[in-house]
Amino acid sequence: MKRVLITGAAGQLGSTVVRRLSQHWEVVPFTRTELDIGDTARALATIVAAAPDVIINCAAYNDVDSAESAAAAALSANSMGVLTLARAAVATGATLVHYGTDFVFDGTGERPYLESDPPRPLSIYGTSKLLGEWFALEVPIAYVLRVESLFGGQPAKSSVDKIIAGIREGRPVRVFSDRTVTPSYVDDVADATEQILTTQAPRGVYHCVNSGIGTWLDVAQEAARLLQRAAEIVPVSVSEVTFKARRPRYCALSNEKLASAGVTMPTWQTALTRYISSL
Repeated sequence: MKRVLITGAAGQLGSTVVRRLSQHWEVVPFTRTELDIGDTARALATIVAAAPDVIINCAAYNDVDSAESAAAAALSANSMGVLTLARAAVATGATLVHYGTDFVFDGTGERPYLESDPPRPLSIYGTSKLLGEWFALEVPIAYVLRVESLFGGQPAKSSVDKIIAGIREGRPVRVFSDRTVTPSYVDDVADATEQILTTQAPRGVYHCVNSGIGTWLDVAQEAARLLQRAAEIVPVSVSEVTFKARRPRYCALSNEKLASAGVTMPTWQTALTRYISSL
């Protein structure tokens, strides 16, 4: 049985990947308090001592706006920390799986982004994640799986969870009507990760998102339908909201490359149905 070391094991995606892979793999999970990938010497020594066959990085600095004034922290976790993992993977001969983001694009596109499209991040967060991708791909066998608008898992703090909570509580739900996304259900991302490792798909970058596209308004309306609630959904334009960090407006990612590798992702509507049914 292969040994899989997972960083960020207590997070929304990390905890789901741990649960999924523990069914068929020997999983060695590390939370951030147990293993800070920004602590280069300690992280490298710990990982090499664990002698994993696979390293899956679920650790990240995800506070997009705070990163604008905390660039060092974002770069430590999202860039230099990944470089440490890459070095550990090379030292142990391990496969490296690293999760990326749609924020590496500028959002000016009009069709779902392909893996071959040139990245143009708008923020420090996006830049730090792009650097992490480059470092990860230095490993002989590496997968960069870009995810977007994650929902599901614990802690339940995602945009989808906020929408669901607002609908259930009868509060007005403000959502972007002009921001196009491809939501990613953590259960499906974890399943796709295992399939990629099991089938030994060609190395490289993949967009690991659910199928189909929609605005946040579409997502909210579908959630209200599934919850069977009369919801007050308030459409908002991106131009009406001021953020510290610029956001890409068109964020949809194409998962056709992932499908060509034999991993078919369910639609986001199907995923949302499953998630709401699980609550």
